[in-house]
Amino acid sequence: MDIGSTDTACPKCGSRELGRGRQRGYAVMSPIGKVRFGSNVEYLLCTDCGYILESYVSSPERFKGTL
Repeated sequence: MDIGSTDTACPKCGSRELGRGRQRGYAVMSPIGKVRFGSNVEYLLCTDCGYILESYVSSPERFKGTL
């Protein structure tokens, strides 16, 4: 998934130096009420102050039917 935009500025410090990151391992988000593997969480973040601008799961289809 393509997250964020290069035109985005950090709302906390105003920097335009942004990066992408991913949580893995035990930080995986899992669907409630389904026996299935979860998904990594990906972030768009400021590389100057560390503020997280956006977060997404990399496989959103795994959460269909959980609500």
